[in-house]
Amino acid sequence: MSFSLAGKTAIITGAANGIGLAIGRHFVDKGANVVFADIDEKTLAREIGPDVDGANYRYFAGDLRQKLSIANLLSATIDAFDRVDILVNGSRQVIASDPLNPDDDAMELLLEQNLLTALRLSQLVAKRMIKQAEGQSEGTAGTIVNLSSIAARRTNPQLLAYSVSTAALDQMTRSLAVALAPYRIRVNAVAFGSVMSNSLKDVLKEHSDYRNDIEDHTPLGRIAAPRELAEAVHYLASDGSGFMTGQIMTVDGGRTLLDPVTAPAH
Repeated sequence: MSFSLAGKTAIITGAANGIGLAIGRHFVDKGANVVFADIDEKTLAREIGPDVDGANYRYFAGDLRQKLSIANLLSATIDAFDRVDILVNGSRQVIASDPLNPDDDAMELLLEQNLLTALRLSQLVAKRMIKQAEGQSEGTAGTIVNLSSIAARRTNPQLLAYSVSTAALDQMTRSLAVALAPYRIRVNAVAFGSVMSNSLKDVLKEHSDYRNDIEDHTPLGRIAAPRELAEAVHYLASDGSGFMTGQIMTVDGGRTLLDPVTAPAH
């Protein structure tokens, strides 16, 4: 079984910085054709650079909460590389919420951003994968990897909306895995703990004591680097995981092995 990504085409959302950017760069280094997608065009242009003839990467800027942007993303990918083999739904947002405030709109915002955007894009890309595989009867027709969080299994009232949206994403992963299995499309997710993303860096600048809390409640005693998430996604996107579908792979340094009530949530 091969773990190679060479020659495959991947769409990666939330790819302007942090984890999504690390995944995209890792895939490029491994020989995949990559479309980095994000709403932040300025950062994409700075991090990815202009399109270069013959390069195995492109970037797409657009608001993927809009159905037209999703359709345009897929069209741009096909125009550049003729096909799509891998989708990584990495676009996500974390917002603190007040579970006792009926006017708090975090739930609506995060269900749209973290769940429905991934669902709509997965549905559209899956149709393309099915079309590409017509006439073939063996091998994987495509892979979808969702970026989830251990927040889906933990209890933190201040992260109510985020926890619910990631729990829903996990169930979406399982449901799509069953629905798409007859078409040989695999769907899995990576649920991660504390990763040194841009957002976590910002939090640690304001609350330096959080680092000690995180490390003390993580059996491996450290915060993950984005590249470690990229390697986990690589595995799920490759043929090396060819008999895995509907799985939520936890990458958290052992964090969820501890009591979720007493351990801090950040």
